[in-house]
Amino acid sequence: MARETVVVGMSGGVDSSVAAWLLQKQGYRVIGVTMQIWQEEDEFTQEAEGGCCGLSAVEDARRVAQVLQIPYYVMNFKREFKERVIDYFTEEYLHGRTPNPCIACNRYVKWEALLQRSIEIGADYIATGHYARIERLSNGRYAIRNSVTAEKDQTYALYSLTQEQLARTLMPVGDYTKPQIREMAEKAGLPVADKHDSQEICFVPDKDYAAFIEKNAGRKMPEGNFVNSEGEILGRHRGITHYTVGQRRGLGLPMGRRVFVREIRPETNEVVIGEGDEVFSGTLKANHISFMAVPEMDIGEEGHFVTKIRYGHRGAGCRVKRTGPDEIQCTFDEPVRAVTPGQAVVFYKDGCVAGGGTIL
Repeated sequence: MARETVVVGMSGGVDSSVAAWLLQKQGYRVIGVTMQIWQEEDEFTQEAEGGCCGLSAVEDARRVAQVLQIPYYVMNFKREFKERVIDYFTEEYLHGRTPNPCIACNRYVKWEALLQRSIEIGADYIATGHYARIERLSNGRYAIRNSVTAEKDQTYALYSLTQEQLARTLMPVGDYTKPQIREMAEKAGLPVADKHDSQEICFVPDKDYAAFIEKNAGRKMPEGNFVNSEGEILGRHRGITHYTVGQRRGLGLPMGRRVFVREIRPETNEVVIGEGDEVFSGTLKANHISFMAVPEMDIGEEGHFVTKIRYGHRGAGCRVKRTGPDEIQCTFDEPVRAVTPGQAVVFYKDGCVAGGGTIL
């Protein structure tokens, strides 16, 4: 029987490198691929510890492929990344929302584009170094289950993957902790065993989101007013792209007490400021909905889940009701802090991703 072929998306980091090694040990024919997504080489060259966009990723991944003696290619996804991630990121901020570009990258670049390209070259599966596990449940549906280590769990950013994508995906790293992964890399002689994890958004290496957005949009964001919930002017802001709901630092408001961004109003160019209790919400609505572990809900159907409203959120009990063709409403058991338009709401059942959507 011919060995099955898997294309491993290799970012040059330790996780995807060990994923390739593990799959090779399991008997798969492994092909390493790094996705070329950076737009301007000088701008996106990063240190050896940089993110998955940096040119250093190619050199590190190539060295790992040489050690494993597997074929290795660089595939050009610049157009898909620009349209689906960078332009989306920019537009969301311009409209007062706070996007999660990793979710868009996972859905449309790492899976939709890479999977299609991999199938075209004869692969059976694609694989990544995400800390998550894929299971086929008793109801016949594929789902992503939490990794064995809550500290590195990456299921939140994967909620929008389709059943077809999950059926062709392998995630071998989810069965291990980070120290175990590094130990395996050392044992296998991989040159990235001690490489630092990438942080923040890979295509904004200096973390200056506002400057990046202005450059990509080709225009400078105007200053505007900070206001309270009654509409009283409290001061001037630097442009709405500098702020996100729940933010406390960097406001420059001499209020004499702790205040937070409560809302961003792009139509009036206002940033609404509130006290601590004003940034808590009991409900939210979301669109661009996706169902994974549970079958697609009918309109009016509801269920109770553990729900996360951002990557670092511990999760909260929540009743999720489908209220329209592409809308859900979430009612929390207790109010949650800083519900942020543009972020994902992801709901879990029995440790698996049940579904999610984009917060309105």
